[in-house]
Amino acid sequence: MKNIIVLSLLLIAVFFKAQFSVNVKAPSDFTASEAYLYKLNGSKDLIVDKAIKKNNAWIFNVKEKYEGMMKIYFPETNSSVSFVTENTNVSLNFTTKNGKIAKTDYLDDVNLIFYGLQDQQKKKEQILPALYQIVTFYREDSPFGKALNDEINNLNLPIQYNKSEHAFIDYYVNNYRKFLSETAGVKSPNNDEIINFLNTSNDFLETSSLLRPILISFLSNSNKASLNVETDKLLKTVNIETPRGQTVLSELIDIFDVYSLKELKTKYLAEAKALKCTINERLSGTIKSNDNTALGTIIPNYKFLSPLNTKAKSLHEVKADKKVLIFWASTCPHCEKEIGEMMTKYAELKSKNIEVIGFSLDTDKTAYADKVKLLPWINDTELKGWYSSYVETYNIHATPTFYIVDASNKIVATPDNFLEVLNFLGLK
Repeated sequence: MKNIIVLSLLLIAVFFKAQFSVNVKAPSDFTASEAYLYKLNGSKDLIVDKAIKKNNAWIFNVKEKYEGMMKIYFPETNSSVSFVTENTNVSLNFTTKNGKIAKTDYLDDVNLIFYGLQDQQKKKEQILPALYQIVTFYREDSPFGKALNDEINNLNLPIQYNKSEHAFIDYYVNNYRKFLSETAGVKSPNNDEIINFLNTSNDFLETSSLLRPILISFLSNSNKASLNVETDKLLKTVNIETPRGQTVLSELIDIFDVYSLKELKTKYLAEAKALKCTINERLSGTIKSNDNTALGTIIPNYKFLSPLNTKAKSLHEVKADKKVLIFWASTCPHCEKEIGEMMTKYAELKSKNIEVIGFSLDTDKTAYADKVKLLPWINDTELKGWYSSYVETYNIHATPTFYIVDASNKIVATPDNFLEVLNFLGLK
């Protein structure tokens, strides 16, 4: 019996040894109380832990091994801080300006190295090309010429770190430089190189934030006529019956949605739904979000928080022959154009018992309030930006996004813009 107890204690010790903590300290004027810790899967944030402020600090405990990008989100102030971990403890402080996070100070070795490298890479991309041009106008032995050359040499000096001890950092830095760096003179990888990387990379790909931009680079390398062929080749190689292949497929479906490549989205969404194997959580979520907003589906209901211009308590309670839903933000230039056109037609829409309902992805209360006071239709917001609950529910990947539903709340159209809304309603 004693041996069993000892063994159990050893197993518990091993389990807890694999954990790490995240410690965050804020100034006293930062009003947020609750905070959420997220890890990364491709471009999706997955919640790991929740903490409540104590003595102006938050402590999160991570129970499973994780190496990669993480983020802490403060919903009350709609602000966040990002960092990396190599399954090691993280410690950071931040300062604020006007109640928002202004500057983050990383205190642990992993983040000091990582963000030092990030800062150096940014300077190489944005400052070094200009310095190379400017230095040609000055004598090398002049004081300013010497200073320019010293700065060029400093920017070209690599930050030293132990690559074997910092595997994730080494993975991120090398693959960012290879696939995404805009440094002058660096040749961009071709699609075959990208496909090989996506197929053979280790699990850091999903936790590094590199997957989405590398896929966009892959698609950018392909002309419109070859997109089908290139995407088929990619998905055949990564194998959509594997977790990696399904995550890549999910990302591609979302990208096709963002860029209104409807035929490609429809094709690959159908392939996802036709899979007979076990589907991972990432692809399952993509399928669910698209099913929620498919033509002919009853659109999910939403309970309003603080709606304007209505007494209805929820989306389904709004009574109209047709309802035009727009997901927008006051900071979105395309939304500004669409909303301006909607203003000129709203009276005509109302006369035909067509109602407009706006869901804002704003984060700034004042900016939202200043804008919606000019809008005559129903509006609501959570002031959580892309963390708003309706982003996932209604499959929102860009603003503005439109849906048209009928009197029974069935989705009858998914137009790309307000002109298509008018065409569908016969009001052009």
